[in-house]
Amino acid sequence: MDLTQQTATQLIDLYRTGDASPVEALQQVLDRLERLEPTLNAFVMVDANAGMASARQSEERWADYRSGGAPVGDLEGVPVSIKDILLTKGWPTLRGSRAIDPSQPWDVDAPCVARIREAGGVMFGKTTTPEFGCKAETNSPLRGETRNPWDASKTPGGSSGGTAAAVAAGIGPLSVGTDGAGSVRIPAAFCGNVGLKPSFGRIPAYPLSPFGTVAHLGPHCMSVADCALLMNVLARPDPRDWMSLPYDGVDYLTDLDGGIRGLRIAYSPDLGYATVDPEVSALVASAVRELEALGAAVEQVDPGFDDPLDISTGLWFVSSKTVYDSLGPAGQAMTDPDFASQAEQGAAFTAQDIQLLSLKRNVLGTLMRDFMTRYDLLVTPAVAVPAFDSRPAGAVPMTPETMLSWTPFSYPFNLTQQPAITIPCGLTSAGLPVGLQFVGPAHGDALVIRAARAYETVRPVARPTM
Repeated sequence: MDLTQQTATQLIDLYRTGDASPVEALQQVLDRLERLEPTLNAFVMVDANAGMASARQSEERWADYRSGGAPVGDLEGVPVSIKDILLTKGWPTLRGSRAIDPSQPWDVDAPCVARIREAGGVMFGKTTTPEFGCKAETNSPLRGETRNPWDASKTPGGSSGGTAAAVAAGIGPLSVGTDGAGSVRIPAAFCGNVGLKPSFGRIPAYPLSPFGTVAHLGPHCMSVADCALLMNVLARPDPRDWMSLPYDGVDYLTDLDGGIRGLRIAYSPDLGYATVDPEVSALVASAVRELEALGAAVEQVDPGFDDPLDISTGLWFVSSKTVYDSLGPAGQAMTDPDFASQAEQGAAFTAQDIQLLSLKRNVLGTLMRDFMTRYDLLVTPAVAVPAFDSRPAGAVPMTPETMLSWTPFSYPFNLTQQPAITIPCGLTSAGLPVGLQFVGPAHGDALVIRAARAYETVRPVARPTM
């Protein structure tokens, strides 16, 4: 049996019956990684020994469980990769940068990593990211270009591009990414996976992102059920994040198959300002008709806000300047030219400029809070274009437009902090995935997961052949 093509929930069912083992699953993942990594370049580091030691421990716990012993963890024995932005005990966290010294103590787990470890997840490596997660493509002077499993000439998106490529290619069914302007959802859409940006604060973070309150953590998975399973783990509390939401104890698996019949869904094909690829538009429109067939009441309507690209990139570039300044001259000399350009543009903003951007963000947030009182969900394309050609760092000038204008459906909902999930809704004529995005009301994380699951029942997630 090819265990690399099994979802996390399927693997757990196989472990429960003894029809597969965590050691077998991880070995197949490592074999697949060895074969595909030269093409994908999805990992910054792999620790097969640590992963296998963890897998053997999980195998023993499953054997004890089947003999009537103690319960196992929620992710017991499931292979998991971690984006190289998140602190992981025993492994360097380079954040995609040559300016970070790997030879220092690495003795802290970020909250999400700690929860995965406690739940029995088998962590085996860290995935690539652009420097400091600074852009929606995954390339860097540290690791070069990461490639898309559907077409190795294309980008997987970013900044969680290594995470997306790994999951799509069957190199572990679960991974964790970060999303500051779409960095989970963009690569999920480009690579044909399920990617969730939860409500801000739903998954605790430590240390808090230098990019501020647009930065979210989120699961990246092979299926919606896997997303719900991983959310049950990641959303558990951690006192180190003073901005995290109070733990609500929600079990995201409980009402997973509750469907969307009777829900009021606003469908906005372009948010009133976006230019969308015709094939993307057609596939998303077809998906919306399927939502209607599932019993949702769909109305085509725009929320009514102008493109907030200036807000998103303005706040982002100012944060880039802060990080860049912390590196010192030696570190700055090694940085990605795209990141250096962001910092240079951030230096031009005055305190008054930043305050005005924050006020404009407040208006957007209020508008969307009001809009969501009339609708249960907002549906849009996930990204306006299919995956485009991969290119090295610094290949095009770094401007707000080159950075994000092609993904106009992602960054608005980082600004508003609403939950948003993407799920594949078909392939272009070139065989590239297209994503459908569900945006929920504030703290409506379970609802967007349930809606994506309803769509998944009529359009299961396809896998690339590699």
